[in-house]
Amino acid sequence: MIRGYAAKTGWEDQLSERIQTMRYMKLRGRMKVKDVMVKEVTTLGLNEELSLADDIMKLGRVRHLPVVDDEKLVGIISQRDLFKASLGSAMGFGEDVRRDFLKTVVVKEVMIKELITISPEADMKEAGRMMLEKKIGCLPVVEEGDRLVGLITETDILRQYIM
Repeated sequence: MIRGYAAKTGWEDQLSERIQTMRYMKLRGRMKVKDVMVKEVTTLGLNEELSLADDIMKLGRVRHLPVVDDEKLVGIISQRDLFKASLGSAMGFGEDVRRDFLKTVVVKEVMIKELITISPEADMKEAGRMMLEKKIGCLPVVEEGDRLVGLITETDILRQYIM
């Protein structure tokens, strides 16, 4: 004989309630950045060619690449930064000229150096709020000593609320 809540409502209702509880916890901001962040992040070195960043972004379908120096986060480069650096292609010079130009520029010349980061122990709600306030699309996740441990993007946060 089945007793308790399951006997009254059946397992389908019990599962549905559990899913609703999980969604409620997400909405209430109880999830941590470490629960959602991407842990295996593709990074660039300071002296990499900008053409490499362009290739990685296109092939990997990513919009942000952290820049590290001996595992320490020192900058970040975004698709927008690449676009600004290669404005020549927008002026009608073509893809070949753009590509040749990107080979002459190194990442450290274009990267953003004033970083906004977050701890893996921070609430997801805080991460979302920071991105909205600062109008940025991602936050590098760092531990003590600016050691990069992950990356959280607006897509990662949005995915948690719609899935």
